[in-house]
Amino acid sequence: MTPISRRQFVQSSSALSLAMATAGLPHTASAQEKTVVLRLSSSHVADLNSSHFAWSQLMQANLKKAVGEQIRIDYFPNNQLGKESDVVQQVKVGSIDMMLTGSSIWATVTPQLGMLDLGYVFDSYEHAARALDSGVGGKLNDMLVKSTGCQVITWGAHYGARNVYTKQPVKSLADVKNVKLRVLPTPAFIETFKIMGAIPTPISFGELYMAAQTGVVDGFEHDAATVLASKLNEVVKYCWMTEHLFSPMVCVAGKRAMDKIPATLRPAFLKAAADSTLQQREIGTQKGLQAIEELKKLGIVFTPMAKSERDFVRKEMETRLWSGFAKQYPETGPLFAAITAARA
Repeated sequence: MTPISRRQFVQSSSALSLAMATAGLPHTASAQEKTVVLRLSSSHVADLNSSHFAWSQLMQANLKKAVGEQIRIDYFPNNQLGKESDVVQQVKVGSIDMMLTGSSIWATVTPQLGMLDLGYVFDSYEHAARALDSGVGGKLNDMLVKSTGCQVITWGAHYGARNVYTKQPVKSLADVKNVKLRVLPTPAFIETFKIMGAIPTPISFGELYMAAQTGVVDGFEHDAATVLASKLNEVVKYCWMTEHLFSPMVCVAGKRAMDKIPATLRPAFLKAAADSTLQQREIGTQKGLQAIEELKKLGIVFTPMAKSERDFVRKEMETRLWSGFAKQYPETGPLFAAITAARA
């Protein structure tokens, strides 16, 4: 991925700092207008190493600049509104307005979205952004709307690729064989790690720290910034840099939530979301690299995946996983082709 300039990074970080400062100010509305309040749920902690939190702060600042006090987003981090699988259902029925999460959890209700979490589909977050912004994201959103009534507000990025973190050293496909790794409860994650030889163990994110601490799992896969923000470095010692997944961060809103927003304000709302995503993507690469350096200082040992093993696994994924997925969900076939065409 192409690193951003120091000036861009400073500007983006300043935007985040400004957003944090303004987000805590009291919200007031004039007597003539009623503030639309939207509840936004996240499983991440309220920390700028969290891509969820950073995006929410940018969104609040951009939205306030665009529409003043006419729309307010109240952010609920750290599973305060429930674990992700439950929040999905609550967004569908409208008891929670929006959710920031990885795309994978929405594959539990719209399975076609699971294609985004198949191993080695994307080469980088730049690749993911090109594919999603050029039509793949829109087609997947159409499928989500059709099956749930909910819609994608934006496709963002997490901070860095997902890698494998373990309590004992893992440096190769031979080492990962039969290692119990926490994964999200979706077929894409489960099948990816079966092919790699591990024992995928579905556990919700909120239960991960305890599961790793008590030995229910031997490790997990995630991005470095989330590991740092959630202090998961306290329960693992090693990272095998598989870079198997550049998982999109997605903000999904329910139909009732969108209906709350006056039609005249919806374009400004969606533009604020898009602007926030562009800002968040800008700093994502640097945040991911910074998180890795911080984890190294905290004692995590990083080992790159050998290129020969990466090439072998990617071919296995393409042959055994991607093609099978496209056969099961034929409407995703053209999307896999579009993702391939978007490679640099």
